[in-house]
Formats: sequence, C-alpha cells, structure tokens
Amino acid sequence: LIVAYPTSPVLDHAPDLLFRPKVKLRNTMNSIISRTSRSVLSRAQNLRLNPSKTSSLTTKDLSHSYRTQRNFHESSVIRGTVKVTYIDPLGDEKTVDAEVGKNLLDIAHDNNIELEGACGGELACATCHLIFEQEIFDTLPEKDPEEDDMLDLAMELTDTSRLGCQICVREDMAGMKVRIPDDGY
Repeated sequence: LIVAYPTSPVLDHAPDLLFRPKVKLRNTMNSIISRTSRSVLSRAQNLRLNPSKTSSLTTKDLSHSYRTQRNFHESSVIRGTVKVTYIDPLGDEKTVDAEVGKNLLDIAHDNNIELEGACGGELACATCHLIFEQEIFDTLPEKDPEEDDMLDLAMELTDTSRLGCQICVREDMAGMKVRIPDDGY
C-alpha cells in the first residue's frame, strides 16, 4: 500500500522504485512509509491545542470547530418514526415503524415486505409501484416526468399510483396505508 501526499517522499523516490530488487524495494517502501507517518504525526501534534493558550479560547471557537466536523454515517442521526401499513396483494396488512426521511422502498426492504425495487431505487423500473389513499396522495410532492414514464409500465396503474422509491416518509404520514398491487405472478 502506497500513501502519496502532494509533498510525500514517495513521489521523490518513484522512479528508483521501479528498478530495485524486491527486498530492497520492500525496505525502501517501509522506510518511506515510516518517514511519511512520522511527518504526518508531527504535523498533527503541532496542531494540538497548547494548554497555556486554551484559556483564551471561547465556547464559540470550540463549537465552530465541532460544527465543521462531518458525520459519515447516517445512523448517527436520530430521526423520528411513524407507523405505516403496507397491504399486500392478498389483502394482508403489515404495520411497521417507518423512519422519517426514508423512502417507502427502503422501509419495505428493511421490514421484509415483498416490494421488489429491481433497480435499487434508481428510477429505472416500476417494480416498487404503490397505490396510496386519496388523502395522502394529495399531499405528496408532484411527480417527475421520469417517474410518470416509469409508472406507464406498472401493473394495476391507478390515479393514486406512485413509485415507493420516490416517496419519503414525513411525520404527517403517520397511520398511512399503502397498497402493493398484484404484479401478475
């Protein structure tokens, strides 16, 4: 594994590495990685707060540095849930806790509900077709032309049909029921 930074010693030795025997190459690589690691470590130590200067820092300074951190996992964000009921083609109902902000296709998959979603939510099929109650349908965001085109391929298309991958759960959808149409199989 070679880690190269714009000012890394790896770049200085790159042509030499091509013509060295494997043993020397391994030793050279270990040496370069070690020097680079020490360099990065010393830079990190220099950036640490000096205890004598911390008394001049305010809460605002510290909160600003905290706010600029980026969360890479959505699981760290706590969202509310609402009850959503899926009705399968046979009429059986399954009520689940749906995370606010998540789309209905992902919620179905998370709860082992048979809603295909062949394209993985990329708006390239109609296998996550759902039929909504009129009251809920009227509150949904307007369909994109791409979604409308995909719905033309759906079985049992109705006036209140939408693709589950395009509908994200909101708090005002608590208690909503969606019907999964019969796909003909």
